[in-house]
Amino acid sequence: MRIIVRSEGVNLWLPVPLSLASAAVALLPETLFADMRRSVPPPYDELLTKRYLRELVRECLSVLKQYKKLEIVHVEAADGTFVSIRL
Repeated sequence: MRIIVRSEGVNLWLPVPLSLASAAVALLPETLFADMRRSVPPPYDELLTKRYLRELVRECLSVLKQYKKLEIVHVEAADGTFVSIRL
């Protein structure tokens, strides 16, 4: 998996092996999940937890390996910020 973030002050290209994807989720701060929960409607905000995301990644690993180079996230903002997550 490749995570690419380009912004004014940041140009980050981070390769993450699929086998380490659940470990990468473990490194995400809990404040990030709290911020995401605030922007999601009430029935779904309970699903945005670190534990749930790690389980989801673990269950999907075999399927994800079949779709190499598939772009999961592609975001381009008006200020020039670019985020891409590709398998």
